[in-house]
Amino acid sequence: MGKTGSEGLIIMPKGSEELTNARKEEIINACASLYETVSFKDITIRDIGAATSFSRTSIYNYFQTKEEIFLALLQREHELWIADLEELIRKNASMSAEAFAGEMAHILEKRRCMLKLMAVNIYDMEGNSRLENLVAFKKAYGASFDALSRCLKHFFPSMGEEEIREFLYVFFPFLFGVHPYTSHTEKQLEAMRQAGIEIRESTVYELTERFTLRLLRSFL
Repeated sequence: MGKTGSEGLIIMPKGSEELTNARKEEIINACASLYETVSFKDITIRDIGAATSFSRTSIYNYFQTKEEIFLALLQREHELWIADLEELIRKNASMSAEAFAGEMAHILEKRRCMLKLMAVNIYDMEGNSRLENLVAFKKAYGASFDALSRCLKHFFPSMGEEEIREFLYVFFPFLFGVHPYTSHTEKQLEAMRQAGIEIRESTVYELTERFTLRLLRSFL
């Protein structure tokens, strides 16, 4: 574990950048794997450390809290989403609104972890992470705005700058609500039954495809 400086900052041990990145990636992978079956509040740094190849205390050389690890995971999820959007542009010269909505739904279907973190744990992650970590995430979040904006300009040149901006500021808030409408616990389902609320099951693909197409059509 790194030494603590006079201002309480952790001094990173000397080592290659490749080793540092590899260990961060291993920690993030361990966190992602646990998050598939264990709730955010029940996962501890001890649990994450037990799933890595090095000592638990070594994690503190890279992340100070579990929230910083989850925030790094959310950052990676956004970077993967951006890569998919950029690939969509590279592979397609043109696309109809219907085809684009379907592709966007397929892309976001792969980002279930991102959607869950955004909907359920965003405030905990941001509130208990150092500013530098939060800035790194916000840069990735901002880059996802830019990537989607490039998609819209590429496939729908008739959309003006203001229309694209309006699309983005409706679409991104929508993302925060996808997980709650596509994933329910048994307790939530039983509560809705007893409350007399109609239960309508939707998948990430169905919800995203319908919403994206209707939103696009309002601008085209």
